[in-house]
Amino acid sequence: MKIRDLYPLITTAKLAAVRDFYIDHFGFAVAFEASWFLYLVGDADDGARGATLAFMSPDHPSNPPGPEIFDGRGMIVTIEVADAAAAHDRLTASGAPILYPLTQERWGQLRFMTRDPAGVMIDVVEQIEADAGFWPQYMRD
Repeated sequence: MKIRDLYPLITTAKLAAVRDFYIDHFGFAVAFEASWFLYLVGDADDGARGATLAFMSPDHPSNPPGPEIFDGRGMIVTIEVADAAAAHDRLTASGAPILYPLTQERWGQLRFMTRDPAGVMIDVVEQIEADAGFWPQYMRD
C-alpha cells in the first residue's frame, strides 16, 4: 500500500482561530476550508506539499463515530524549523503562550513549546549537535 497523505484530524469549534494560528506562525496555507472542516498544508523545502493538518467542527455533517472535542491532553505536534530562536521570538511577540522556554537540549535540539487555540501542544524544534557521548548510551546494538 502506498500512503498518499497522513494527518491528524483534530475536533475543535475554533476553526478560524487554528487556521490563523498556523498561517501566521508557521506559514501553512489553506488547501480546503468549509464551515465544518479545515485542511492546512505547509511547503516542503523542494516546493512540494509539506506537512498537513486537519481540523473538524464537533457539529460536522459527516458524523463518523466519535470523535470527541479535543481537550488538549495526550497529543504533541512537533514542527521542525530552521531557526527555533527566531520562531520563539515571533510567537512570544505575538502573545502566543510559551509552555516550555527556549532550551538547548543535550540530545541535539533547540526547542520550545506552545499551544494552539484548539489545545494542541506544539513542540517547535531545530536540530543541532548533540552533546558528546549523549546518544551511545541509548543506542541498540
